[in-house]
Amino acid sequence: MSNGGEQVVYVVDDDQGMLDSTVWLLESVGLKALPFTSGRAFLDACDASLDACVLLDVRMPGMGGLNVQEEMRSRGLDLPIIFVSGHADVPIVVRAFKAGARDFIEKPYNEQLLLDSVQQALGSSDQRRAAGGQGQLEERLASLTPRERDVLLPLVQGYTNREIAEQLDISVKTVDLYRARVMKRMQAERLPDLVGMAIAAGLVDPLKLR
Repeated sequence: MSNGGEQVVYVVDDDQGMLDSTVWLLESVGLKALPFTSGRAFLDACDASLDACVLLDVRMPGMGGLNVQEEMRSRGLDLPIIFVSGHADVPIVVRAFKAGARDFIEKPYNEQLLLDSVQQALGSSDQRRAAGGQGQLEERLASLTPRERDVLLPLVQGYTNREIAEQLDISVKTVDLYRARVMKRMQAERLPDLVGMAIAAGLVDPLKLR
């Protein structure tokens, strides 16, 4: 039933302008993009036998991205999902990764970042790069001081800076400082990156996050 190995990206976003520009971007690198302005329309058309991935907006009227993700799971539609959102607060990111999301990208997104993420999701059977990335990840983790590690864990588990300060009996300002250092050492630009790294390194079980 496969269509000769053509790679497809389902793009689901209720913002027509965003949808058009994302489709144009994907097609400019030779990918086939199928746009949908609602989760329901996408679910009705989704074909899990294709070599495909899904770019999914988190906040949409009617059926949000996390609900679409749940519905895909219950229908057995096993395609890699990359969430795109203008509001990447930790609980949403954690829920998305918990349910198996491949990546979480904030709007307005960096075009190269989005394309890299899509290419990785489409080539997810290619584990060689993942193995290469694992070594670097171990090195970055090893470079953390014990105190930075203390902050890293609750951070990726979704605790607020205030809660971490109480847990470690330090000031919120100190947590801010450690947080910035952890992000820098781990080379994480955003909190979702850090959460993804911690899960990849086996530091946290995505099913036990808050």
